Amino acid sequence: MKPLHKNGDGCEVSNCRPVSLLTSFSKIFEMVMQTRILKHLTKYNILSPKPYGFRIGLKTDNAIYKLTTEILNALNNKLLVGEIFCDVEKAFDCVDNDTLLSKLKFCGISDKDLAICHFCLDNRHFRTAIYNDSSYSNKVSNWAKVRHGIPQGSVLGPLLFLLYINDLTKIINKTSSPIIFADDTSILFAHSNLIDFNKNIHIVFASSNKWFRANHLSLNFNKTNYIHFTTKRNMSVNFKIGFNDSLITNSSNTKFLGVTMDNILSCARNNHIDLLMKKLSTACYIV
Repeated sequence: MKPLHKNGDGCEVSNCRPVSLLTSFSKIFEMVMQTRILKHLTKYNILSPKPYGFRIGLKTDNAIYKLTTEILNALNNKLLVGEIFCDVEKAFDCVDNDTLLSKLKFCGISDKDLAICHFCLDNRHFRTAIYNDSSYSNKVSNWAKVRHGIPQGSVLGPLLFLLYINDLTKIINKTSSPIIFADDTSILFAHSNLIDFNKNIHIVFASSNKWFRANHLSLNFNKTNYIHFTTKRNMSVNFKIGFNDSLITNSSNTKFLGVTMDNILSCARNNHIDLLMKKLSTACYIV
């Protein structure tokens, strides 16, 4: 395993993402397993169409297009529109193996396929490798057993995670429109009545938090935020949204799947375009 710095202080372990360095044979074996499981899921239409990613025709741009289209359609129909952008803390690393195996069995994956998945999840060991600049070599830790989580960087991991969150959409799609890409979860709300709009938001947010806790996952309330979308002529509405005395932030812009979005869906100079120009300027300088 190799820790990759994600954000914040690079010396803090919690700010690093553990990426698994797997052998070529392991990846080939996982590709075969992925093909077998995906064929079974497609044949019996088990996977929900809501989660995007790691499937044909459900890429990042499809999720962004779906999100912006539904927001614009709701605004054109003069509806109240808001969205909660959830940040799930270390989603891949916190997956409970027993819960995942029970969901695989519920989906009809049994016998040898289930036994192989159980062996791969329950008999994994890892050690951490950190590159040392002074000696130009890797410093490695002792081997330890992996007790929970799906290895990031594996071939089969993303599909297993989609199966793990497959039933989440059935809980929150009655009065909302979830758009999920791996562990990036957003929940869109639209209604003509302010009271019912506010009520739906609180009910769905409470239900989703209960689901996360029941499945050994949790939201990072500091990074989870709510955006109320509106036109330039209308005023934005702020709600106090929370769960168990923890409130999320009302924001005017956020970053979702690499795209910086604001509450009026404009690529303003101080948002997405400005950030993109900085990245392009840095790349051009390096070249």
